[in-house]
Amino acid sequence: MIRILDREVGTHVRPYLIAEMSGNHNQSLERALAIVDAAAQAGADAIKLQTYTAETMTLDVRAPGFVIDDPGSIWKGRQLYELYQEAHTPWDWHRPIMERATQHGLHCFSTPFDDTAVDFLESLNVPAYKIASFENTDLPLIRRVARTGKPMIISTGMATAAEIDEAVRTARDAGARDIVLLKCTSTYPASPENTNVRTIPNMRDACGCEVGLSDHTMGCGVAVAAVALGAVMVEKHFTLRRADGGVDSAFSLEPEEFSQLRAETERAWQGLGSVLYGGTRSEEKSRIFRRTLYIARDMKAGERLTADNLRIVRPGFGLPPKYYETVLGKRVNADVPAGTPMSWELLA
Repeated sequence: MIRILDREVGTHVRPYLIAEMSGNHNQSLERALAIVDAAAQAGADAIKLQTYTAETMTLDVRAPGFVIDDPGSIWKGRQLYELYQEAHTPWDWHRPIMERATQHGLHCFSTPFDDTAVDFLESLNVPAYKIASFENTDLPLIRRVARTGKPMIISTGMATAAEIDEAVRTARDAGARDIVLLKCTSTYPASPENTNVRTIPNMRDACGCEVGLSDHTMGCGVAVAAVALGAVMVEKHFTLRRADGGVDSAFSLEPEEFSQLRAETERAWQGLGSVLYGGTRSEEKSRIFRRTLYIARDMKAGERLTADNLRIVRPGFGLPPKYYETVLGKRVNADVPAGTPMSWELLA
């Protein structure tokens, strides 16, 4: 279990839901604030930003590797520098966005990408930090964040088991105590068959950390499956309407979909319960509808019980069905009307 401000995060409470704004503000502060409002109404626990500039992310060149050439990418042909210019959240927006989140009772924190971003976010007293998948091998950045003493959320996209272990050890050695790892598939969007949420309990056991899901699939089915496997946190990109466009809109949830995510992940968590046999307290009233042994027609004293006058039926006030063969052929000791529950006291 970890704690982010007033909220405990662990398997004993419903999943902690993060609405990732990313670049879905489309360079409009008004839209960014509307996204915060919508996320709060949709049931998010936190709104998350990304704190960088194009200069802190990459170089302004068009050399090989600096232009996306993957034919399957939604960003094919985009220069990295231009893409980050379009997607970045202006730093002077952070405070008003965080203030709006606070008005709604939402947590607001961010993903930093270099030391200057960490210094800036510390000046805003953010309650937690997220390390993105592409930075989970940036051990100097992990150390810098860990030294703040704030809870750390680390996405594990592309990372090997050894790299995840190294990231966790680095964070702990630098002072981090509250760490959540997010199972993540770093494709945008991701397909359910490539998400492999069965990794979640293994990752928790191997690393000794709470584990959640950073989910780039559409809908909430994968997130529900992750919660069933022990995920304590779910992060989803969030926008007002995908039709509005934006660098991340294609794999972002709309408010109605995020509301469904909140409802269904909570139901999944509630349904986990504990290992239990024998029925719950709420099932006690249903016991009367079990099948039991009943006298099926009027009988006279001394008459034998047969398949004709002894039936296995509902309700559940007679002897259990397992005694059917035991009592067949036995005589009753009194006149017995039809509809009488069979009991040992009726036998001669």
